Amino acid sequence: MARIKPHTLSGFMELLPADEMRMERFLDTLRRSYALYGFTPLDTPVIEAADVLLAKGGGETEKQIYRFMKGDTDLALRFDLTVPLAKYVALHYGELTFPFRRFQIGKVYRGERAQRGRFREFYQADIDVIGDGKLDIMNEAEIPAVIYRTFTALGLERFVIRVNNRKVLNGFFAALDLTDRAGDVMRTIDKLDKIGPDKVEAILTGELGVDPDRARRIMEFISCPGGTEDKLAFLEQYRGRNETFDAGLTELATVVEYLGAFGVPREYFAVDLTIARGLDYYTGTVYETTLTDHPEIGSICSGGRYDNLAAYYTDKTLPGVGIAIGVTRLFYVLQEQGMLSEDVLTAPAEAVVIPMDRECVAAAVRCATALRDAGIRTQVYFEDRKFKQKIAYADKAGIPFSLIIGGNEAAAGVVGLKDMAAGEQETLSPEAAAEKINLALAERRAGRLISG
Repeated sequence: MARIKPHTLSGFMELLPADEMRMERFLDTLRRSYALYGFTPLDTPVIEAADVLLAKGGGETEKQIYRFMKGDTDLALRFDLTVPLAKYVALHYGELTFPFRRFQIGKVYRGERAQRGRFREFYQADIDVIGDGKLDIMNEAEIPAVIYRTFTALGLERFVIRVNNRKVLNGFFAALDLTDRAGDVMRTIDKLDKIGPDKVEAILTGELGVDPDRARRIMEFISCPGGTEDKLAFLEQYRGRNETFDAGLTELATVVEYLGAFGVPREYFAVDLTIARGLDYYTGTVYETTLTDHPEIGSICSGGRYDNLAAYYTDKTLPGVGIAIGVTRLFYVLQEQGMLSEDVLTAPAEAVVIPMDRECVAAAVRCATALRDAGIRTQVYFEDRKFKQKIAYADKAGIPFSLIIGGNEAAAGVVGLKDMAAGEQETLSPEAAAEKINLALAERRAGRLISG
């Protein structure tokens, strides 16, 4: 039989055990942070009927989707978590309590060209608040607090949550008589960080046919200098010229006003009039979060307000606000930048119990049970190997503590507790050993995933 060379498809991340432990720590931190704000966990199928996923259809989505037939059924892999949420809320509308707050962390699939930091299969972590008919602006004001708490819990210290409001932009464009081209103008503005102001202005005056004077006024508007208060004061000059603009400015000012109450320090937040978010369904507040020291990475968390989540599935109006973190891409970038902490315990267990021979196995099992009862992740090394090989296993696996049980230890009801890093060993009862291990590992368990 011919052997097939094992290989992983490009664009699919496959981690070794230590990094998989770091990824699990990452996901657990997200779950805990989201749950603190009353978001309920949700899971939806990876495979959906193609007509459900492609209700909006067209554009890049249809080109990138993984689609296949199973018998007579047209199926597709989900390409994000928002469309499945829309279907879920429409389907279970009568069984849900609104506002409905959910978080979902799951894999999504996009058949785009795989390249550095971009994947075809990747974890996405979303939160959304869905209203029934209407949704209060305070939900939009709370989102930066969730972002701040989540990233600080991971260990990030230098990041900025950049916020704008699409109504501000739409109102400004309407005042310039550009309503019919507002969507194209916003998609162009959204490329500012990638292509620079000169190319943005060239696209405005070239492809979009905006006359030079209005293009200049757009560039001056979005490039307003100063901090958050300066920009709000700048925007106040335009109040009274357009109703949509005024509504957006009031919403933006409300979001800023409640930052302190929500626990977000001002230095982690900035009004940025260049944030437009290219997707048309955003209608109000929009968010992008960037790393201060790595602007080249781009947004690590983005989202915004939308007026009708499930319009393709129901006639009920279901406005919402949400954000998404591209977990796999962010993890890859942090790994590449050397920002993942080496202090995080990545071993498969915190302790391994090593019986010296078969007669000591029962005592080893009792010891492991006592450790597990104390909350310590524990293995028992059952293999019939030489002692040196048993200890070498613990060392190679990075397990911090070994508990050695020979005939004398088994008879006395004690263990030889060895600190693998320090090389020190002492004789203790299983209960005392558990207490010492928990004390020694407390700091590493509480440590943050990201450093530097």
